[in-house]
Amino acid sequence: MAAPAGAGTVLGMEWAGEIAEVGPDASGVKIGDRVMGSGGAAFAEYTLADHGRLFRTPSNMNFEEATTLPIALTTMHNAVVTVGALQAGQAVLIQGASSGVGLMAMQIAKLKGAGLVIGSSTDAARRGRLKEFGADLAVDSSDPGWVDQVLQATSGEGVDLIVDQISGKVASQNLKATKVKGRIVMSAGSAAPTPIHFDLHAARRINYIGVTFRSRTIEEIHEIFDEVRKDIWPAVESRKLQLPIDKVFAFDDIGKAFAHMEANRHLGKIVVTL
Repeated sequence: MAAPAGAGTVLGMEWAGEIAEVGPDASGVKIGDRVMGSGGAAFAEYTLADHGRLFRTPSNMNFEEATTLPIALTTMHNAVVTVGALQAGQAVLIQGASSGVGLMAMQIAKLKGAGLVIGSSTDAARRGRLKEFGADLAVDSSDPGWVDQVLQATSGEGVDLIVDQISGKVASQNLKATKVKGRIVMSAGSAAPTPIHFDLHAARRINYIGVTFRSRTIEEIHEIFDEVRKDIWPAVESRKLQLPIDKVFAFDDIGKAFAHMEANRHLGKIVVTL
């Protein structure tokens, strides 16, 4: 998740740890509570947290595991369930499924009773592991034939919902892979200009929705966290929803962690510990 930054900005958007101090307006938390959350300046010994952007870390989960979850849970519950309106028995395609949030999106879709979960990845090794995280079918979005594979898997109709984290050249292909009156939720994507086949969009009467945390108010973000707690938190506590940790780095090796991420060979989350 990108955020405006400049020289001197402390990076990092999600973390887990213990509450060291509380402000006068914080509610439902106390010093010593084990929590995970999202917000700025995660790559530091201390960060300032908003009490409404916290989850309690389950007793059966360590901090390394907990820190992988806040952004994936909130982003993809919102995209798949709240905005995407996935219903039991429907078909869903997650573009960019081998990312941390993509892996979580497939698990949430399966948890909510999706009839068919399709995940895309351009990397053969990662594509081969998508079924471990709920995919019934894995496709290569760099192969023009992926749309035909989706249509074949859905009896020619297309999927009910696409959560797109790629955009770019797949944007118009997505329209072909979505059924009439289906939904596309744009969760992230290419910064480059994206061509859209508007006539196909209109012909298939697709509901195309953009989502991001960057333009949301703090009240809206609190609501998203509340929805996760109400709807899927038992699945987090039972470890039914979890993410793999690719590698853990000590804080002194944070440069190596970024290099590992930029190599783009990991599956799951890269964690930095203090």
